[in-house]
Amino acid sequence: MIDKEFLAELVRDPDVVLARYELEAEERSAVMKAVARTGRTTEAERARALQAVMMKRWAT
Repeated sequence: MIDKEFLAELVRDPDVVLARYELEAEERSAVMKAVARTGRTTEAERARALQAVMMKRWAT
């Protein structure tokens, strides 16, 4: 489960949030793509989409 406050902060200012983490370019790109799709979805859908992207990326 993704923390609602974290997700809201990530959507609001992804560059600042992602700067806290050591991400490879592909990882950062995957997260940014998920964040870019958030404008058209509900909060629950955003959380599920971001979680799915993160799990797919880090499971490999």
